[in-house]
Amino acid sequence: MGSSTGDLVTRVQSAHLFDHDALFRYAADNVSGFPTNPSQFTISQFGHGQSNPTFLIAVGSGSSTKRYVLRKKPPGKLLQSAHAVDREFQVLKALGEHTQVPVPKVFCLCTDPTVIGTAFYIMEFMEGRIFIDPKLPNVAPGRRSAIYRATAKALASLHSADVDAIGLAKYGRRANYCQRQIDRWFKQYLASTSEGKPERNPKMFELVDWLRKSIPTEDSTGATSGLVHGDFRIDNLVFHPSEDRVIGILDWELSTLGNQMCDVAYSCMHYIVNVQLDKEHVGDGLETTGLPEGLLSMPEFLLEYCSAVGKPWPSANWKFYVAFSLFRAASIYTGVYSRWLMGNASAGERARNTGAQANELVECALGYIARENVLPPHPPSGKRDVSPSYESLVDASGRSVPNRKVLELRQRLIKFMETHIYPMEKEFSKLAQSDKRWTVHPEEERLKEEAKRQGLWNLFIPVDSAARARRELAAIENKQSFDQLFGEGLTNLEYGYLCEIMGRSVWAPQVFNCGAPDTGNMEVILRYGNREQISEWLIPLLEGKIRSGFAMTEPQVASSDATNIECSITRQGDSYVINGTKWWTSGAMDPRCRVLILMGKTDFNAPKHKQQSMILVDMRTPGIHVKRPLTVFGFDDAPHGHAEISFENVVVPAKNILLGEGRGFEIAQGRLGPGRLHHCMRLIGAAERGMELMAQRALSRKTFGMFIAQHGSFVSDLAKLRVELEGTRLLVLEAADHLDKFGNKKARGILAMAKVAAPNMALKVLDTAIQVHGAAGVCSDTVLAHLWATARTLRIADGPDEVHLGTIGKLELQRASKL
Repeated sequence: MGSSTGDLVTRVQSAHLFDHDALFRYAADNVSGFPTNPSQFTISQFGHGQSNPTFLIAVGSGSSTKRYVLRKKPPGKLLQSAHAVDREFQVLKALGEHTQVPVPKVFCLCTDPTVIGTAFYIMEFMEGRIFIDPKLPNVAPGRRSAIYRATAKALASLHSADVDAIGLAKYGRRANYCQRQIDRWFKQYLASTSEGKPERNPKMFELVDWLRKSIPTEDSTGATSGLVHGDFRIDNLVFHPSEDRVIGILDWELSTLGNQMCDVAYSCMHYIVNVQLDKEHVGDGLETTGLPEGLLSMPEFLLEYCSAVGKPWPSANWKFYVAFSLFRAASIYTGVYSRWLMGNASAGERARNTGAQANELVECALGYIARENVLPPHPPSGKRDVSPSYESLVDASGRSVPNRKVLELRQRLIKFMETHIYPMEKEFSKLAQSDKRWTVHPEEERLKEEAKRQGLWNLFIPVDSAARARRELAAIENKQSFDQLFGEGLTNLEYGYLCEIMGRSVWAPQVFNCGAPDTGNMEVILRYGNREQISEWLIPLLEGKIRSGFAMTEPQVASSDATNIECSITRQGDSYVINGTKWWTSGAMDPRCRVLILMGKTDFNAPKHKQQSMILVDMRTPGIHVKRPLTVFGFDDAPHGHAEISFENVVVPAKNILLGEGRGFEIAQGRLGPGRLHHCMRLIGAAERGMELMAQRALSRKTFGMFIAQHGSFVSDLAKLRVELEGTRLLVLEAADHLDKFGNKKARGILAMAKVAAPNMALKVLDTAIQVHGAAGVCSDTVLAHLWATARTLRIADGPDEVHLGTIGKLELQRASKL
């Protein structure tokens, strides 16, 4: 199953002790959001890895703990140019801010050795899995191939980074990389084996001589050059806690610009040799011992990489690259053994065997050189051969997307969720259940700014609505500054692939300014608001400075039929006076809520569908009384909330009427089309979260002597749920496509189908997930109960199932009558 990243720590080794108080002071001053007055501040050391010592920082109070990772130079005398943590920081910062390469976020770099003794940097802690053993024991055979494919794709992603565009053009010299590396590592080998250190191996000189004579021509031309990791292997990758995809590439100490095929060969070392610190000798690789069931062979792995990145088959020079990788590993292990002799190896006593292993790696390299054939001249036949152009439109989970823009946004959004949203869910929930629940967590506002910075803001806005708003704003001074607020110009179909991701957490949509009812309200003002209404209310909503509510439902009438509404909006001179009671006014409890869109009747004697109007109401207007927050199966959804509100002679300027008197029903139909679909999209994401948690629980929980996943009834239920989820996803995406092509009215049938199918499907998934979790499923220890409550509500909200089923049935009969 892989080791959890948090389980790979131990007590700090005596050789690596440093001043914790000095570190705390520095972190508090230089890491944004670092707790400044915690009751807990602990440091432990990661035992895995052999380069720069790495530590886990845990800081917080009570159950609220934040975790960070510190990486520093080792103490003592070091080889020149080794352990350059400043370069690690530089490359991580560039990749994290400008690409979709999965790397941890870095917070600060300290080059002042007086703080803790050596230079260091602090980065985020990534919760996930690390597979230390490349044979992937205790992993199901079917998932092993997926993990290896994800590894190949992560390497391809790294190698696809445009170093010129992200500020790394001078990170290294691109041509003659292998020549420089041979010279560098041989020099370090000589330094590590100088007087008083390990004895030199004459065969190392033989190996170096062969390598210098065999450097491929492509190395001097730079044809295979780009960003090089330098130590890319599966145990330097963090995988998602339950999904088979890479969320973080670690250990960038050896990164530079150069020949990327060296990375590829090094990532294949476990096929050639088996090196483990706790073993005295180097063992045979998987090519000799045999592949565990499900693992890709080396040619299959190379095919995955070459297909993803668009490189040619590497058979011509493969022998050199493997021999070079073995040589470099031997040099590194010799250096580790030298540090062990001096007492400052980061792995402590586990490094005692590295001297002997270094010599055995030299033997392996010479043996590999002597082999006649090392790789087939052509890619394996009959295997999946995906062209780079097609592969680029499939995300890391294998999900097809319509274009590259959506792919990039989806990858960015997934990373944001994993980095920022999921780790904060418990914190948000804790505040929402406290006596301060009607306040906003400061981290939410910080995350909103981060979402803006990453271009993940207002993604829901359709391109046609944005165009109208821009036209209306043409006369407003400094209108250019508003351009960044109108999203990415996506269609409803394109947004569907992104909204689904947000739906995986009840806390996520508002962070991206894509939460209900704000999205529907902004859409109303975008489509139907005049210039003044757009300027006064839409811009602050688009900026995320305020929030809003939608006041339609009333306690005394069946509000699913909008013609039943009784709230009155009476014209008096230059104003309207509002009287009535509304409930389930979602968003009105939020302290940031400044405006309501209220639906009421301006003319009780007009034709049935011309009586209703919509008007903008400032929440601070006298006569508005928030009577109480309402709960959804016990959840009050603080600080967002659902309010019952009374309006007693509330005087609103006449200019606040939307589109004109009697147009409310028309606006409601336009508003609810995209809004309903957004709910469906989010429900797909909620169901996916339920599937993920359910499968994870089933693989780790035993009942009656077996894992739940081993019970046949569960496997069958899981499969049926997957079938239903995928079918519903396709229905929702088709509804979005119809909405784009034909508009609300012509798409109303398939919109109604999606609105019925999505909550019912999500309820089935979440109910089964709750059942699998047992008592844990119904409490707040997981997100399942909250997701279930939301899904159940959506069988009523935005029209109950019965209304939508009526629409579907009537349209079906209409079609039949025309045959």
